[in-house]
Amino acid sequence: MKAYKLIPVAGFFLAACGGGESADAPTSDDTPTPPPAAAPAGPEIPGGELSMPGWYQVDHDAMTVTLDIEAGSTADNNYWNYNGATNGEWAITVPVGYTVTVNLSNSDPNMAHSLGISRELTNFAVPPAPEPVFEGAITQNPQSMVDATMPGESETVTFVASEAGDYSMVCYIAGHTAVGMWLYFVVAEGQDAGVAGM
Repeated sequence: MKAYKLIPVAGFFLAACGGGESADAPTSDDTPTPPPAAAPAGPEIPGGELSMPGWYQVDHDAMTVTLDIEAGSTADNNYWNYNGATNGEWAITVPVGYTVTVNLSNSDPNMAHSLGISRELTNFAVPPAPEPVFEGAITQNPQSMVDATMPGESETVTFVASEAGDYSMVCYIAGHTAVGMWLYFVVAEGQDAGVAGM
């Protein structure tokens, strides 16, 4: 029987299998960075051409906007609507820096309503906190079913739209935003004024 001599071959296997670093191996600084994860989709705010309904007046020289908003103007959505619109179907756009006057009237025969400009854009299942984006951009007693703007009453609020951005116009009474009593409110750079989505 022949005796075989064992030769150490570990070094051979390491070299053959790529053990050790070669001059062409990428360093940690050369490793490509994976692309960032896609940002979650935001709300789909109505866009396109801005219309100028009769309830919207703008004076670019005076830098003012006046909005006549009627809560319960139609029986749609149990009267819980603004000028007949619900669920963010319109985007009311005002220029940044303009003084905005909202004349709210309540034509709902049964229920009090309120109005304010909120930062909320997605979660309308619960009423937004009654903390308006702009000082003065909220009606009195906005969460009260007996002291907010009652059927047949009206209220006026005036504020400066001092910060460009996407906001919402909401009724703060419990349950009203959950069933759609809200619209988008956009404060735009430049002189864009009007309503999208009509």
